[in-house]
Amino acid sequence: MLALEGGAWGEAVSALGRRLPGLQAILVCSAHWETAGPFRLSSAEKPGVMHDFGGFPEALYRLDYPAPGSPALAAEAAARLKAAGLDAVLDGERPLDHGAWGPLRHLAPQADIPVVQLSLPRSRTPAQLFAAGRALAPLREQGVLLVGSGGIVHNLGRLDWSSGSAEPQPWARAFDGWVRERLATGDSRALMDWPSAPGAAASVPTTEHLDPLFVARGAAEGPSEPIFEGWQLGSLSLTSYGFQ
Repeated sequence: MLALEGGAWGEAVSALGRRLPGLQAILVCSAHWETAGPFRLSSAEKPGVMHDFGGFPEALYRLDYPAPGSPALAAEAAARLKAAGLDAVLDGERPLDHGAWGPLRHLAPQADIPVVQLSLPRSRTPAQLFAAGRALAPLREQGVLLVGSGGIVHNLGRLDWSSGSAEPQPWARAFDGWVRERLATGDSRALMDWPSAPGAAASVPTTEHLDPLFVARGAAEGPSEPIFEGWQLGSLSLTSYGFQ
């Protein structure tokens, strides 16, 4: 629903987009594209979108994000991953999923910036994803924005439907705070021991929503700064970071 009704989070993401003039392309790793085998990169000239969810208002299914793709960027990203010892292939059929087009509707609402999506391979480790981010980091010098789209705390099994955007569960707050402290240090490897963090088991019942963070962290240098802090339904963190 954030794609349709962004609220304060959408306003913060839009403000970030306005502070990033001159973007040449966007490469986004979403929690909602997991692939067997190697990394995959969407390489269609016109990727289109998929509405990969069910049970929501009809207006959400009418949303589009007709951004162009960039076969050239996809090929360069794949080459950089391979040079780092990470297998990668191109996928000319994959549309953008809601983990990509949802936030981009606010970040780049004109949908005129080319977008390439990066998959999460099965199986994977934080170190592997960090290495992928490091391999892709030079693309930033070409005006490419690297985005990790997921959720630091994402437990659909423990939603509190009575809470709205009220205070999070204590275990959720503990894990969210642990991540914030480590991102603030600028230590690029500080997140690797996340399973031992307080509240980790409940906050990350499966890793796909946390994993894009390792790609973003690998591509960055120095400490991060929150661009938004907030919650939904007690167990969904909307905390979003910008990296230098």
